[in-house]
Amino acid sequence: MMTHDLPTFFRALHRGPDPLILCNAWDAGSARMIRSQGARAIATTSAGMAWALGIADGNHLPADLLLAMSAGIVKAVPDLPVSIDMEAGYNDDPATVADLARRVVETGVAGINIEDGTDAPDLLAAKIAAIRKAVGPALFINARTDVYLRQLVPGESRVAEVIKRGEFYGAAGADGLFTPGLMDRAAIGDIAAGTSLPLNVMAVPGLPAVAELAALGVRRLSSGSALPQHLWARVASLAGAFLTDGASDPLWVESMAYPQINAMMAGASA
Repeated sequence: MMTHDLPTFFRALHRGPDPLILCNAWDAGSARMIRSQGARAIATTSAGMAWALGIADGNHLPADLLLAMSAGIVKAVPDLPVSIDMEAGYNDDPATVADLARRVVETGVAGINIEDGTDAPDLLAAKIAAIRKAVGPALFINARTDVYLRQLVPGESRVAEVIKRGEFYGAAGADGLFTPGLMDRAAIGDIAAGTSLPLNVMAVPGLPAVAELAALGVRRLSSGSALPQHLWARVASLAGAFLTDGASDPLWVESMAYPQINAMMAGASA
């Protein structure tokens, strides 16, 4: 891999023989840990990033904190492409969103996610077009549509709606289509066949195995907020028990050794 051209490498990962599997990080340390497990790229979870800062998820992350965390993650994994989740861009004005994306790109990222949520598709398309104009062709823009996650249209209309939005966002400058909440095999296959963009799905209980997803046409699989949710559950359980009884032994069950964690962090730039 040529580390000086990470955006090109990141694009190529969406065209490989197997889907790109992304474990979503939430800070520099988690990115470093995921890298140690053999990740080919790092993506972030907006929920995990917000929670790590004591902020609720849902377009509440201040721009300066987003930029600081983006820069920290890029520095922690300088040999891997990084894709940053920008949620809906933290603003309804496409020009303002594009300016934030430009500053995110300046931290060294190779890709971004940006979502429609409950907004009209026209708004996300305008944001994508403004971002593309501001940053040029290298950045991989993954357009997330919440048609399935938020059940924006009736069930029988969702496949057609996702395909329509995917082509609309692609025409505006998007490079990928992310559809969290999508898990039905037939729908996955129909959407993958019906859009020209690489299809990204998110890990949910009951999602087909990655080999079947690949056969259905999926090109990218993300863990979403699953890892930090698991972490928060484990920490809450341990902390609650320790505050109740002060027992030390349970704190060390299934823990990772200090030297192992420290070795993962060694060599990261300050």
